Amino acid sequence: MTRHFLNLSNAGHDALAAMINDALDRKTARHGWPRGKADPDAPLEGHTLAMVFEKNSTRTRVSFDMAIRQLGGTSLILDAGSTQLGRGETVADTARVLSRMCDAIMIRTDDHAKIEEMAHFASVPVINGLTDLSHPCQIVADLLTIIEHRKTLPGLVVAWLGDGNNVLNSIVEAAGLMKFTVRIGCPDGYDPDPVFVAAARTAGGTISFHRDAQEAATGADVIVTDTWISMGQLHAEEKLKAMMPFQVNDALMARAKKDALFLHCLPAHREEEVTASVIDGPQSVVWDEAENRLHAQKSVLRWVFGQL
Repeated sequence: MTRHFLNLSNAGHDALAAMINDALDRKTARHGWPRGKADPDAPLEGHTLAMVFEKNSTRTRVSFDMAIRQLGGTSLILDAGSTQLGRGETVADTARVLSRMCDAIMIRTDDHAKIEEMAHFASVPVINGLTDLSHPCQIVADLLTIIEHRKTLPGLVVAWLGDGNNVLNSIVEAAGLMKFTVRIGCPDGYDPDPVFVAAARTAGGTISFHRDAQEAATGADVIVTDTWISMGQLHAEEKLKAMMPFQVNDALMARAKKDALFLHCLPAHREEEVTASVIDGPQSVVWDEAENRLHAQKSVLRWVFGQL
């Protein structure tokens, strides 16, 4: 059966743990190498990844491109505006065509229904590079970063500050799979998807809601935030006003554990969701997190091809 990676639950606990371990091993083995040099085993030699972008991207685009290269394969970058998708061809027809020419498809889009349709009609693995509902590849990199900085997942306390968006949905999903706690500090009306919350609680994750930012952050092992205003969102001024009490600043970080990590998937809007003193400060691991997108994507690719 074709393996798709639309959400973390497609993989499950054991596979997610295997991805993280594989990413750690491969990252360590490559220390000091040129980025463009393939891994010695080149496990995906001869494979081609089609990357479809309907939303702008830096980290997803570069990390997947470099990931397939380091695994010995090649990639094709397709922007919706320069393909037939941008002229009305159906997602289903695009999936059928790409499946005949490429070995896997990564798509970064808006509506999660599109990626579900892509997976339904594709005969090759489909990977979620981001949708409005979830961002599973980002969270593989985040968990890798947390473990790399000597923290264990079971019993971990993660405090999320800000908007209940797609990234938070995937963090909540991870909490259920890996048995850790997520304290969600966000204003009323900006909660994450309740389906993800219910599933995580059923699976053994601890999810709590806090309308006070300091309450959410107190004693946390990890503080996470994301941009408050996404591309094309309306009512930005109203949302910014609601979010400002949940800004991650020095005072908020001081409520977390002394060795707490700060994560942000980037791009960041300094002095909005996070101050420059925090994101550029000693507890910030955002650049490790960004690099780990590459190592995480490699393991996601290996998993969808049945190598993990």
